Amino acid sequence: MAEAIEIDGSSPVAVALIEALGPQSVLLDDDVTGRAAGIWRSDTIKARVLVRPRSTEEVSTAMAICHAHDQPVIAHGGLTGLVESALTSPQDVVISLERMNQIEEVNPLERTMVVQSGVPLQVIQDEAEEHGLMFPLDLGARGSCTIGGNISTNAGGNRVIRYGMTRDMVLGLEVVLADGTVIDAMNRMIKNNAGYDLKQFFIGSEGTLGIVTRAVLRCREAVSDYPTLLAAVASFSDLTAFLKHMDAGLSGNLSAFEVMWNNYYQLVTTEPATNQAPLDSSYPYYVLVEAMGADDATVEAVMMTALEKELIPDAVLAQSGQQRQQIWALRDDVEQTMRFGPTFVFDVSLRIPFMEAYVEAVNEGLESHFDEVRNFTFGHMGDGNLHFVIAVGDGSAEARKVVENCVYGPLEEIRGSVSAEHGVGLEKKPYLSIARSEEEVALMRTIKQALDPKGLLNPGKIFDA
Repeated sequence: MAEAIEIDGSSPVAVALIEALGPQSVLLDDDVTGRAAGIWRSDTIKARVLVRPRSTEEVSTAMAICHAHDQPVIAHGGLTGLVESALTSPQDVVISLERMNQIEEVNPLERTMVVQSGVPLQVIQDEAEEHGLMFPLDLGARGSCTIGGNISTNAGGNRVIRYGMTRDMVLGLEVVLADGTVIDAMNRMIKNNAGYDLKQFFIGSEGTLGIVTRAVLRCREAVSDYPTLLAAVASFSDLTAFLKHMDAGLSGNLSAFEVMWNNYYQLVTTEPATNQAPLDSSYPYYVLVEAMGADDATVEAVMMTALEKELIPDAVLAQSGQQRQQIWALRDDVEQTMRFGPTFVFDVSLRIPFMEAYVEAVNEGLESHFDEVRNFTFGHMGDGNLHFVIAVGDGSAEARKVVENCVYGPLEEIRGSVSAEHGVGLEKKPYLSIARSEEEVALMRTIKQALDPKGLLNPGKIFDA
């Protein structure tokens, strides 16, 4: 790959893109650098050329031009990522899928939906509902994130315990490779065991192997009931027993098991937060349980049995849609963690039996380095995913390094992962070896070299090729 240089509207690659796609499809200079680099970020895009294709053919044309000019390319979706995977430099061209935002087909019989990659997740959810279907993927950024970004990061969210990650909801993909080649793998069948399942190369690859342009999504039949309860739990051993109890008692209907540590629960139920505390605030853990498709009577009976067995000391079952939303509002009010100045955000994955000791080890490490520690802990515990929002120090790069060592260091011995659902990007790149062996990373590099030998697609992200 040739050495990259800063490019602008007068650069040969920009001129070629404008000639091929038209000036309306190529933004330049201030029109690019004035855009935010992400919805959670205060900085702006560093690249000065941004292509907005309307079709797969235009993406292919843009990539072929960039390939001919040895031009690095960064794909952009909704910019809701948290690991710096969509960051750009003045040497990059951005291809934004924002105008490829059409739902092409919904098939209620086969329970599939064909979409372009720039469609927001919430639009897909709403469209599925209009046809008596449900698209199970759900996360806090649903109104901003796009399905292409969800696919590129293999997004998880609230219902992984029942429906799996994004890859479990994708039947087929259309992808444009680094040289402009279009891979049509738009499979519409649940079963297709003929050779390699090529879509899996691109799901979770963070735009380093190809640009996803269209997808065939697997929907499910809509459910009318969403019984939801909030329970207090007195110990971690009771927490794991309660998980087993609810999963067994709900006979496959457990769709969410969201745990909030005490400090997070208190944070989101005290001023200036506007949420009310449904339960006393003195317990160490609180669990949001959702059982999509179950009936209230069944959920209440299973909950009452848990109370009788003293697995939980107290609980409340939502009696209306409004109460259900109020319970979910506790879990979703993550912005309250930003009260205390600069914060460091983490998502890690580990086996449930190691979770209690791991959280203690992280907190002990933080307390040994900082005078005041706030580690707000919550997450999708049912599928082994914890989130930390840590407020310590001054937010400097030096403080971040210390915090990262405290969070990631204890994962190595228990073979946890530095990323449960957010990806790797640049932020977690130095810690990839904790979650992946040398042989695994070597194979990743081999795949990258095969599909993108010039190293043009999102270069430097995940690992150095």
